[in-house]
Amino acid sequence: MMVNWNDKAKRLLKSELVKRGISNTDLALLLKEIGETETKASIDSKISRGSFSASFFLQCLSVIGCSRIEIEEYENVFPIAAEPEINYSKKENNGK
Repeated sequence: MMVNWNDKAKRLLKSELVKRGISNTDLALLLKEIGETETKASIDSKISRGSFSASFFLQCLSVIGCSRIEIEEYENVFPIAAEPEINYSKKENNGK
């Protein structure tokens, strides 16, 4: 199963906005306070696509007061191969 990372980013941001009752209009106003010139329409578009920069994501989380997010584990999506068991033996050096 392939993970859609854009969808994952979109869902994370949207869920944090919903938890706080913050609309995209509110988010645009909050971003304006830190000097960002996002409009409601540009935010709608970015979140709809899910393809926004990490800096935009962090700015949004910061202005809405989110200091922690919980990211699902992807253990089953990316199986990790076990490392082979290798027994190393220490060589003796008898001054030769």
